[in-house]
This record gives sequence, structure tokens and C-alpha cells, in this order.
Amino acid sequence: MSNLVKLLVGTLLFTAFSLCAHQQKTSISTVLFNPRTNNIEIMHRFRVHDAEHAAKEIFGKDADMIDSESTQQQFSDYVNERFTLFDSQQQPIELKVVGHELEGNYFWVYQETTQPTKLENLTIRHDALRDLWPEQVNTINVEGKGKLQTLTFADSVELLQVSLKQH
Repeated sequence: MSNLVKLLVGTLLFTAFSLCAHQQKTSISTVLFNPRTNNIEIMHRFRVHDAEHAAKEIFGKDADMIDSESTQQQFSDYVNERFTLFDSQQQPIELKVVGHELEGNYFWVYQETTQPTKLENLTIRHDALRDLWPEQVNTINVEGKGKLQTLTFADSVELLQVSLKQH
């Protein structure tokens, strides 16, 4: 191999490694039972770097999470389509999109719904970015109904459930 080819291959490998090294492939969400509003408020937090890579894969190379409101809205819609709450009878709970925002190194997506009556447990599906990257891990903290409960969506896990019965 010529020195030029070696240099190009080395540069490409370094660039690929650098891009992958910065992706965390994790998100954290909070499902908050707010006693003041009687709503369930959902806040999803993604690293901008991960969201940017995902947006380029999903929406095309011109997608721009930093400077394009259109791309931010598309990403927000994508998250909303891949996150579902199910009531105690395994029926989907309709979630209202509240909005999204770029804050520092994070991109936030917000949803809410009125708390269903007689909700003994909550089943959750969180597939955002997991359809792109099998190694994506989505963590959810459920707060405001007893002790904090944490769910982790990793590997082939599709649905997880928390008990909301007051002890």
C-alpha cells in the first residue's frame, strides 16, 4: 500500500472511531404523576449528539438538530410515535405533545395526559432510537406514586410495567 492510501485509511478509521466514541446511545425520561395538576407529565432527555446522528439517519443528511426548528419538530414527532403508556387494562393512554427544546447538550421532548382513575399499574413502551441502534438504552424514572421506580429498556426489552398501588 502506498503511504497516501495508508494515510487515507488511517484518517477514515480515526474519524469513524471519533464519531462513534462521542455517541452515548442512552436517554433518560421521567414519568411524573403531578398531584398539583392531576396530570402525568413526561420529559424525555436525549444527548444532542445522539439526536443529531439519529436525525441525519432518519430524515436525511441535511437534518440539523441545532439550527433547524423543522428537524427538531421531526425528532420530537419521532419520539412521540415511539413512546406509549398503557393503563391497567393494557389500553394505550393518549398523550398530548407539549413541546420540545434544545438546552445545552440536551434535547428535551415533553408530553402529558390526565391521570386515569383507578390506575393500578402502568405499562410502558419506549422504542426511540432503539430501532436505529440495538445498543440504545432508554431509562425511565417513574415518580410521584410511592417510591421512585426505574425502568431500563435495553437489548430486546419492549414493554416494562410498574405497580402504582399505594402500600
